[in-house]
This record gives sequence, C-alpha cells and structure tokens, in this order.
Amino acid sequence: MDHVAEEVMTTATMATPVQATAGFAHAFVAALSVIIVSELGDKTFFIAAIMAMRHSRLTVLTGAVAALGFMTVMSTTVGYAATIIPRAYTYYGSSLLFALFGLKMLKEAWAMAPDEGQEELEEVSEELSKKASELSGGSDLEGGNASGGAVEPSSLKWSRMLKVVSPVWIQAFTLTFLAEWGDRSQIATIILGAREDPIGVTIGGTLGHMLCTGLAVVGGRLVAQKISVRTVTFIGAIVFLLFAASALIIGPG
Repeated sequence: MDHVAEEVMTTATMATPVQATAGFAHAFVAALSVIIVSELGDKTFFIAAIMAMRHSRLTVLTGAVAALGFMTVMSTTVGYAATIIPRAYTYYGSSLLFALFGLKMLKEAWAMAPDEGQEELEEVSEELSKKASELSGGSDLEGGNASGGAVEPSSLKWSRMLKVVSPVWIQAFTLTFLAEWGDRSQIATIILGAREDPIGVTIGGTLGHMLCTGLAVVGGRLVAQKISVRTVTFIGAIVFLLFAASALIIGPG
C-alpha cells in the first residue's frame, strides 16, 4: 500500500508542472486575444495613431505602452485579489460578465454606423489639438508668469520634470492611462486576473497592448481609417461569448 501511495504522490507531483504550463498558456492566449479585439479601433488606438503623426514614434510608443503595461499589472492584481473568494464563484461570475460584455458588444456593433471609426478618429484628433494648445498656452514655467510674478513651486517642479522626461512622453502616458481607465479592456483584464493564471494574463495583456499600439504608431492615420470598428466589435463580441461558453465545458477545475 505504501508503494502504491508513493506512486500516486509521484504522479501528482509530475502532473503539476504540466497543469501550470497549460494554465499559463490558456491565460496568455485569453488575455492576448481579448486585448486585441478590444483595443483595435479603440480610443487609445487613435490617440497613439494621431500623436505618432505629430511627434516621435518611439516616444509615443514607449509612453503609451508604459501606461498600458502599468494598467495591465494593476488590473491583474485587482482581479487576483478576488481569488480569496471560492474559485467556483469567481469562475462562473467572471464567465457571466464575459457573456454580458459579448451581448453588449453585439448590440453596439449592430447600432454602429459604417464610418464609426472615422468619427472617433476626428473626435480624438480635436481633443489632442485642444490639449496641445493648452500646453503651449502654459509654457511660461521657468521665467515667471505673463504678469511678471514669481513662478509657483508646483510649476517649478513640473518644469524640472520636463527637463528629465519628454513632454510628449508624459502626454502619451497620461492620455493613454486616462482613456484606458474604466475601459472594456481594463475590466476584462480584471476578470481574467480573477479566473486565470495572473502571470499569463499580465504578459499576454501587455503583449496585446504592444501589438495594437505598435500598429497604430507605425500605420498612423492610414491604419485608423482602414479599420472597420463595426467589424472588430462584432469579432470582439464573439470572442467574449466564446470565453463565456467555455466555462460550461471546461469548468473551474
């Protein structure tokens, strides 16, 4: 009996790395696919595309990816914190949310106009132009304000920071982070963090953001105009619904 017990323990120990690898791979693919279908044609995509046409592509790319990577780590951590709840609840609860997201995306895609992407592109372009004019209007940070008064200490700190970090990088980071906050892809990452391997979710999600942002930066306006937001939204809805349906087949174990 002891010999049989030892064999069982050995088999269980050998299976653990395989299960861990499969869990990582599933989380990686899930996060990568969900982020790609969520981010293509999204506001953060257009921000990167338009800024890359006006500034250094590398600066815009690193600033946007840094913001998205930080958001991914933070969202995955929030989701992983929910693992203190029994796995069955988080697993089926997250699957229900995926189903609701998928149905909502189907409804949005059905109601979208064919030129939805072009309207979003123009809206983001106007917003960035306003931001640029605001920054140029507040450029008197070092020599005093327009009336000749002393510069506020906070302005001096901001001026020193601009000497170390590119203003374009800060703008790309800030605009991307704010646009991503509360976005569908952030909520999806939190959900995945609660049901999948957190390392796989973090790496897959970050890579998905890098691919989408890289495409936006390299392709610029041409890519943004060619993308059918309606079609991408339909595809995204199907992906979300497939992940929801997989819960009924795979199960929390």
